[in-house]
Amino acid sequence: MSAETSPAPAAAPAPAPAAAPARIPVMIPWLGEEEARAAADAVLSGWVAQGPRVAAFERAFAERVGAEHGIAVSSCTTALHLALIALDLGPGDEVIVPSLSFIATANAVRYVGAHPVFADVEEATGNLTPETVDRVRTARTKAVLAVHQGGVPADVHALREACADWGVPLVEDAACGIGATVGGKSVGQGALLAAWSFHPRKVITTGEGGMVTTDDAEWAERLRRLREHGMNVSAAQRHASSKPIAEAYLEVGYNYRMTDIQAAVGLVQLGKLDAIVARRRELAARYERLLADVPGLRPVRDPGHGEGNFQSYWVLLTEDYPVGRDELLAVLAEAGISARRGIMASHLEPAYAGHGAAPLPVTERISRDSLILPLFHTMEQDHQDRVVAVLRARAGG
Repeated sequence: MSAETSPAPAAAPAPAPAAAPARIPVMIPWLGEEEARAAADAVLSGWVAQGPRVAAFERAFAERVGAEHGIAVSSCTTALHLALIALDLGPGDEVIVPSLSFIATANAVRYVGAHPVFADVEEATGNLTPETVDRVRTARTKAVLAVHQGGVPADVHALREACADWGVPLVEDAACGIGATVGGKSVGQGALLAAWSFHPRKVITTGEGGMVTTDDAEWAERLRRLREHGMNVSAAQRHASSKPIAEAYLEVGYNYRMTDIQAAVGLVQLGKLDAIVARRRELAARYERLLADVPGLRPVRDPGHGEGNFQSYWVLLTEDYPVGRDELLAVLAEAGISARRGIMASHLEPAYAGHGAAPLPVTERISRDSLILPLFHTMEQDHQDRVVAVLRARAGG
């Protein structure tokens, strides 16, 4: 079933009642007995490395996001690395990336020997736009790497059109994007290459793990080899054969495999995706209502071109808020609430000292003045009320 013909998301089930914890975490993965049984079944099957469950997860995930092929890997970082290898990027090439992203986005460019060029983002979404990319584009630009930041979908239709005009490929860092939509279709649908994360902070998790999706069969075949040391036949194929197979190593590859234990958990999580996103959107809408009259706070919202999954619920402090972000984080911590600083600005990290970047005023503003509030599937109204009460009190409301 394609993303276009998928049924509407089921209503999110009401979380089981529970006493408010002494400390409210910023995130809790929604894991339970079904995931535990799936992992145990994989262990008891005797096949725990990359095998049939990985293949099943790849098929299910690709179908869910409307892609022809899924290639499961060990993390989104390794997914990005392989995606850039598929484009044959290397020394002398420039790849435009947002600085406002987890540092793995820029690091993956350096893994292939290319040069990450930092572009600014728009304040409303925290994402690249054709205008911000064009400001730093040069004759050496060989690709653009756009991020669906915090689950807010980037306007990939506009970015794809612009990149086509410039003659450069667009890769999507969809680490946070599963369950978000652009124009009613899944993030990643129609992408040349998209990279996904299943880290516990993401909407669905396999503990660690990632995926590359693409519609290109040749890329998919090569990426499957590269994740397994460059072998022309996988370990699963060799073990399944009744005859000895002597594998060949066609190019220098990597050990970027996902295990069948992780994939078993991923299949269960994927079945919960619609309910998880519906619940997160419900909680985000309630946050927005409760914070509407608190001065100095600008919450993240859906963009006009799509709907987010609210993988992170962040607020931007404006000049009207009486304290800075770091002081507010300390106040929340004292109240037993785990919040986090907003999205990092990679160009300001020591790893990129001396790297050089164009002025990035919006990136630095968002990174300096935003924070991520607790939001998780089993969050109750009392949890949200406690968070909002602290924000309101500190605002003087």
